[in-house]
Amino acid sequence: MLKIFIAVDGSELSLDGVHHALWLVRHGLQAQVVLGHVQEPATLYEMVTARDPDLIAAASLEAGEHLMAPARALLEAAGVPCETEVGVGDEAHTLVDMIERTGCDMVIIGARGQGALSSALLGSVSQEVAHASPVPVTIVKHGEAFAVTEGGTVEDLED
Repeated sequence: MLKIFIAVDGSELSLDGVHHALWLVRHGLQAQVVLGHVQEPATLYEMVTARDPDLIAAASLEAGEHLMAPARALLEAAGVPCETEVGVGDEAHTLVDMIERTGCDMVIIGARGQGALSSALLGSVSQEVAHASPVPVTIVKHGEAFAVTEGGTVEDLED
């Protein structure tokens, strides 16, 4: 069975990747999913005031799981098995580490749609992941026509 890694940050854009995966499943792909989220490292202020690294790590894990909840709910409603991974660090590099560690066969990631100039100057997480990933990466542009029905299935509005 194919194992798909989907990068999720809690935004509607990242849910586009989940909708795309569900569309693939609806069209016959048998897959299990790993949802991955990356938290920013704690600031010096947070480290000094909390004084407990375990507390900071637990808060990061809880925040990451909370941000992935809508994506997990979509997958569970469609009957697609999923697991979650939360990392801390540089987003693109941490995602690639997670992809390798979980043994995924492909990656789906939403694109922010910054435009060519902004992407060239600031970089793009989706582009960095596509460049560094050991497996194929599908970048889903925002606005692809997918809809989720009441029963949790995904429909391609252009079908």
